[in-house]
Amino acid sequence: MNTILKVQSLQKYYGGKGNVTKAIDNISFSVEEGEYIGIMGASGSGKTTLLNCISTIDSATAGHIFIDGMDVTQMKSSALSKFRREKLGFIFQDFNLLDTLTAHENIALALTIIKTPPKEIDGRVRTVAELLHISDVLEKYPYQMSGGQKQRVASARAIVTNPSLILADEPTGSLDSKSAKMLLESFRNLNEQINATILMVTHDAFTASYCKRILFIKDGKLFNELVRENETRKAFFDRIMEVIALLGGDLNAD
Repeated sequence: MNTILKVQSLQKYYGGKGNVTKAIDNISFSVEEGEYIGIMGASGSGKTTLLNCISTIDSATAGHIFIDGMDVTQMKSSALSKFRREKLGFIFQDFNLLDTLTAHENIALALTIIKTPPKEIDGRVRTVAELLHISDVLEKYPYQMSGGQKQRVASARAIVTNPSLILADEPTGSLDSKSAKMLLESFRNLNEQINATILMVTHDAFTASYCKRILFIKDGKLFNELVRENETRKAFFDRIMEVIALLGGDLNAD
């Protein structure tokens, strides 16, 4: 299999002069093409910092992050911007849609930025909209959509450029349970139908149970790992809850 992400001896420190906080303490792991991985941990565990370093939003103190074989920790800012646009797809808790653009225009903007030929744009937007079941809202503005529809539009914007890696930060955090379940079903479709590689930070065991593998972070270190084999999602959920109990109870968002 093709290794999409390789995190090697990653460290991230904050502060200095006797007051140093180790947000990430020597973490290493790999993600293969087509994996759907969740990252879980209590508030302050370092899971969001880890995602920020992988997404190049934050810089590592030490260690290396390879995405598609490229060491992003060694890239200059100008090269990073181009790399981010072409290789990474971002899905945030807050949808970050432009209110003055329709759903179609919000999705198409991602393609325009990477200079996709205009004649290709409409077809690609409609293909991804169909995959995420949002074809009926393409001509609507964000204020005309439900929270779940807005998050699926944001997801379409993230995947329409065919990124190597999709990074999701608490994507269900602003959604009601019905909308959250619809979004998670959409993520599963993306993973299974187009082999999308997804790395998702979540504090919610139900959300995590849709993943194929979970990495648990505690005090900046890898604490445990669960792999979902052929078991049901409910059985995987139960195993996730067992690890959460070992971590000390409910996980709160960073």
